[in-house]
Amino acid sequence: MNHTMKREVSGGMKSVATIVGLLATLMLAGQALAAKQPPPAPVDINKAGVEELMSLPGVGPAKAQAIMAYRQVTPFASTDDLANVKGIGQKMLAKIAPFVKVNGGSGAKAPGTAEKAAH
Repeated sequence: MNHTMKREVSGGMKSVATIVGLLATLMLAGQALAAKQPPPAPVDINKAGVEELMSLPGVGPAKAQAIMAYRQVTPFASTDDLANVKGIGQKMLAKIAPFVKVNGGSGAKAPGTAEKAAH
């Protein structure tokens, strides 16, 4: 095997090792996201910080920021008001509703009473 061929084989092995490493990292990250446990106590959506909001199922940094931005303009009167936040629809609301509260209570209104705001 000449010097050029050895270099190509060595470079190819480094690429394979890099790809395997990246795949392992992605798998671990996926497992961490899948293993996300819901918060132990209901989260007050009018007071919670980004980290606490991110403990809610399906809420990442962008949705946590959207919730905080919305409440700066209009505090939540009910957990159903989360449907007014851009990116949170009825399916998402149903997923997180058991884990949120407003000012010490559940704050839930009758279904369908929240109107979608242009936030």
